[in-house]
Amino acid sequence: MARSKRAVGAGGRSARLGRTRGAVRGARRLWPYMLMAWEHWQNLSPEDKERYRKQARGYVNRGKKVLDAQRSKRPPR
Repeated sequence: MARSKRAVGAGGRSARLGRTRGAVRGARRLWPYMLMAWEHWQNLSPEDKERYRKQARGYVNRGKKVLDAQRSKRPPR
């Protein structure tokens, strides 16, 4: 079997390290927004929470319908 042309050794580690740093940076940027959203959710009345849940269920059902329609249009393999 032919060897891959990728660099063997530390090259993989540095790529992983870069992805890890990027993920950590993204998490640090995202954290304040997640905390604000959580606090907002905690302050909602039970009626408002249920309204948001119902709205989210509607989005899920709509997405499932779209995916099913796309699958039915796709020719079989």
